[in-house]
Amino acid sequence: CNSTTRMLIAFHKPYGVLSQFTEEAGSEYRTLAEYDFPKNVNPIGRLDADSEGLLLLSDEGELNHQLLNPKFEHRRTYLVQVENIPMLTTLKQLENGIIIQGYRTLPCTALRIDAPDIPERVPPVRFRASIPTSWLSLELIEGKNRQVRRMTAAVGHPTLRLIRVKIGDFALGTLTEGTWRELTAQERERIISSR
Repeated sequence: CNSTTRMLIAFHKPYGVLSQFTEEAGSEYRTLAEYDFPKNVNPIGRLDADSEGLLLLSDEGELNHQLLNPKFEHRRTYLVQVENIPMLTTLKQLENGIIIQGYRTLPCTALRIDAPDIPERVPPVRFRASIPTSWLSLELIEGKNRQVRRMTAAVGHPTLRLIRVKIGDFALGTLTEGTWRELTAQERERIISSR
């Protein structure tokens, strides 16, 4: 496609929405079809139905490879609410890489953070009154299926809520849940050229 038709869209995907346009038989989840996207755009990568936050869509197939292949070291940042309060040694484990499903995760950045100022999830997160929760910021350069959830579970801190807030140097910012917008040339650069 020529450069005038290139389109890169940022979408704030809500909980309970699949990162695809077609329904799955018997699934209770909604799809991207109800958000009135332009024709011919497809999601770049995915967020699971039970995850929220920044999802990119584009009409450029080659962006998939450029943004998703770990060799390009494309950063993605997640806010993760987990059960209990991980110790610094546990965060170090996450950072150094851990074995999940016979695969060692690539090094990442893992920080404990204050609870972010964000709206409650709908439906609300189910947590147990007897177990405290805490928030982490995780920055990864890979995105295998359910990787963040598998990583936190492997170190004994199951994920309760997962929000992708940044891809490259482009942050979700004030884009409200369930809305999307086309990115400017400058924003596109912040995503594509950042490593």
